[in-house]
Amino acid sequence: MIYRELLAPLFADAQGEAALATALQLAKHFSAHLTCLLVKVDGRDVAPLAGEGLSGAMIEDMIQGAEQESAAAAQAAAALFARLTEAEAVDVPAGASLVTLVGREEELVAARARLADLTVLPHPGREQDAAASDTLHAVLFDSGRPVLIAPPTPPPAIGRRCAIAWNGTHQASAALGAILPWLKQAEAVRIFHSSEYQRHDPQAADVLPYLALHGITADAVEFAVEHGHVGAGLLAAAQDFGADLLGMGAYAHSRLRQAILGGVTRHILGNARLPVLMSR
Repeated sequence: MIYRELLAPLFADAQGEAALATALQLAKHFSAHLTCLLVKVDGRDVAPLAGEGLSGAMIEDMIQGAEQESAAAAQAAAALFARLTEAEAVDVPAGASLVTLVGREEELVAARARLADLTVLPHPGREQDAAASDTLHAVLFDSGRPVLIAPPTPPPAIGRRCAIAWNGTHQASAALGAILPWLKQAEAVRIFHSSEYQRHDPQAADVLPYLALHGITADAVEFAVEHGHVGAGLLAAAQDFGADLLGMGAYAHSRLRQAILGGVTRHILGNARLPVLMSR
């Protein structure tokens, strides 16, 4: 697979700026077109949340307030897009376009993501924020396409040293397929595995001949669980390897179970400081 269409929802905060800068870097690297999606709130979606006991005038004020707040955020996001693409003269060979839609953010982003080779989303922050990110989970669960979680700070390069978390699940297999465009150009590729992380066959050693058929040389290394947490061990191993990209499957267990008990996906989302490509 070759990346030709990238999608990046716009958010006017520090994480959003880092994500847009990362998306522009990827678009340039792969000579891909970048669609930046600006979603404004439809005030009518606020009305069902108002609850009982509110007058029509009060509900109307809530709708107007939500729309005004959304318009201000959209204006700031559009200004960010203009600054990074025009003022800094970022060279995107296939171009970068801005699309504005009105409605529910998570639904619209997931729908557009179905015709994107990769969607770039901001770092969600803490694990609690990751668990509550409706847009992130909508793309992961409803688009059928991979997601790249941008780090809090735009990296100088992505994909020179690629780490892949392998546990034998179909999610890990999907991530392996999605990360192939990087692996073909990487200086080093490493498959990380652990008995605490493995769920099904095939094993990590079986991935190596598959990659070799694609002309990719890799090695497989077992990582140690840190403080009883698989995710912490995986991140530590990726850091020791000097990885600038981590590919992995997302939510091999249900989202509800991970939200209650924690999980590798949730830990990585909340704590990774490198770009993470996830597939489900």
